[in-house]
Amino acid sequence: MIAKTAEDINGLKEIGRICGFIRDELVKATKPGMTTKELDNIAKELFEKEDAQSAPKGVYDFPGYTCISVNEEVAHGIPGDRIIEEGDIVNIDVSGSKNGYFADTGVSFVVGNGGEILQKICDVAKEAFEAGLKKAYPGSKTSELGKAVENVAKKHGLTVIKNLTGHGIGRTIHEAPDHIFNYYTPWDNAVLKEGMVIAFEPFISTFEEEVYQCEDDGWSLLTEESFVAQYEHTIIVTKDGPIITTL
Repeated sequence: MIAKTAEDINGLKEIGRICGFIRDELVKATKPGMTTKELDNIAKELFEKEDAQSAPKGVYDFPGYTCISVNEEVAHGIPGDRIIEEGDIVNIDVSGSKNGYFADTGVSFVVGNGGEILQKICDVAKEAFEAGLKKAYPGSKTSELGKAVENVAKKHGLTVIKNLTGHGIGRTIHEAPDHIFNYYTPWDNAVLKEGMVIAFEPFISTFEEEVYQCEDDGWSLLTEESFVAQYEHTIIVTKDGPIITTL
């Protein structure tokens, strides 16, 4: 989507605020002993209170209001009876819509004391996001964001997930540009334009570079041995600097 009017900007900011608020509330509510379904129920209530809709449920008929992924689950984790434990790394990904505008945001965090490496990949994911954000201006190629992410990962002795990417967003959950990779490739050559709306989401991994889909549920994306952290916001690209709608 290209945001062209004050109505567009305000609509994107409103659903961004809602998704960011739900994300933060779920992070605060996460405690050892809870199930992921209990967390998702909080999201359901908050979406209803804000008169907004869950994007994964509404667009893709996903079996949850949010994606909640734990440990080996990197993304698209289905809320259910899995019990969150001390030391787990949890990812909460919230996307939604209101009045025809969409936003998408996610964060990985450690529940209690999970050890140095888990906290490190969470911190590096945020650092990689901030590095890529500096490249998010009109005229920049999407590959420049990916290069910034990959450079931060390498600096810390880590790598990136190459088959999970950012994407355009705005009037639906996934739009052009179809891919914003977390590594440099000249093929990722879409040019960012004034008003373009994107979801930028670095995935930082301890060493594996690809995820695979869980055959049992058809949704969850997993690693075999690595831990992975994500940091995602929805951004409006402008000549005066990127507007993060989901803070």
